[in-house]
Amino acid sequence: MQIQHISSFAVITPDPAVSRRLYVDALGLPLQAADGDDYFHSEAVGGAKHFGVWPLAQVAQACFGRPEWPSDRPVPQASIEFEVEDAAAVEAAAKEMEERGYPLLHPARQEPWGQTVARLISPENLVVGISYAPWQH
Repeated sequence: MQIQHISSFAVITPDPAVSRRLYVDALGLPLQAADGDDYFHSEAVGGAKHFGVWPLAQVAQACFGRPEWPSDRPVPQASIEFEVEDAAAVEAAAKEMEERGYPLLHPARQEPWGQTVARLISPENLVVGISYAPWQH
């Protein structure tokens, strides 16, 4: 596996409104969300390809297909994604991670917005993604 760069970092929040007050109102980060969405994010925070405040319900939906985080798993505090060279490399990296003893939250798959990603939980309880986002290349 050859990591190209960190493609995304997001804090994971159980309360998007409270977190938005810190990151948008107090810190003044240029984060925006689509109408009706609580995922505030930006590609305009210096030093980051993508920074977001990701609602826990959306993380659970992305990983498990339902809006509740499983009670038998530690609740993650953040998400970090590492970019690889193409979609096929995501699949190879996911297989490599499983072979090294890191069970996946979900296998490599293409998200509706075009990103290919596989995710796992780190020993620190972070959601770790291996991804390919075509717009970052």
